[in-house]
Amino acid sequence: QVQLVESGGGLVQAGGSLRLSCAASGFTISMYTMGWFRQAPGKEREFVASIWRSGGRAYDLDFVKGRFTVSRDNAKNTMYLQMNSLKPEDTAVYYCARYFSSGAYSHSSSYDYWGQGTQVSVSS
Repeated sequence: QVQLVESGGGLVQAGGSLRLSCAASGFTISMYTMGWFRQAPGKEREFVASIWRSGGRAYDLDFVKGRFTVSRDNAKNTMYLQMNSLKPEDTAVYYCARYFSSGAYSHSSSYDYWGQGTQVSVSS
């Protein structure tokens, strides 16, 4: 049974840092491209970052701009999102997901399994 569980969210002041975790079970994350998305209230879910089977990475450069880093620990079957220099506009529910198709990795429709999400709130 495939399952993704996010953790690590919380309330932080602007300029602070958080590290989100995505623990996977039922499959091996190193065999899949994995992604992070976020959804703010009243907005559509948007792509944040992905890590490919090869270990390569991709980010939404518009708002990440070197502040976020995606990584994984194959031994723990867990993916991470290190977020630094957080801004109030980063406030959202953050989701991890497993890529399954040949579609664009930045499109949520290209992912088949999703976690329940973890809330990140950044105060000014």
